[in-house]
Amino acid sequence: MLSDFYEFKKDLSNRGVFFCLSGPISQNLVAEIGTTLEQRMAIGEAGKATILRVFSTVVENAQNIIRYSAERTDDLSLGIIAVGQEDEHYFVLCGNMVENNKIGKLVEKLTKIQNMNKDELKEYYKKQRRGRPPKESKGGAGLGFIEMARRASRPIEFSFKKINDEFHFFSMKTVI
Repeated sequence: MLSDFYEFKKDLSNRGVFFCLSGPISQNLVAEIGTTLEQRMAIGEAGKATILRVFSTVVENAQNIIRYSAERTDDLSLGIIAVGQEDEHYFVLCGNMVENNKIGKLVEKLTKIQNMNKDELKEYYKKQRRGRPPKESKGGAGLGFIEMARRASRPIEFSFKKINDEFHFFSMKTVI
């Protein structure tokens, strides 16, 4: 593995990734990531509004990993977050393990959001804010995915890769 580590770094670079974190994720770590991203994106001459949209998307993804990742060590949730640039847009990738029985609801929720235009997302967001959080929700009223979709410059992308009979790996890409 050590001999291939440079190739791994080069592969990330070739894909436009300039930040990647894989492993335990905590709220404290998210704050530090914000500082690093702001400095890196300022070098690339990103405007403050773009930096804020990217960081907000990273925070939402990190919170999803912290709350919902099926892979845990001690009291920390495990996942991966990457930030990069392709053409004139930034992107945020995230991934974590999910239990198979959670996939149906995730696909339903994300497909619905994926098929909405900006006006529909705005109305759906308002409607969800007025509603109560679903019983299985550990956070708000499921607003995180909607907020990310509203910030995105194109529909969010997602996929599930089967790991075994119990888990899938959930991946999502948000382009800003």
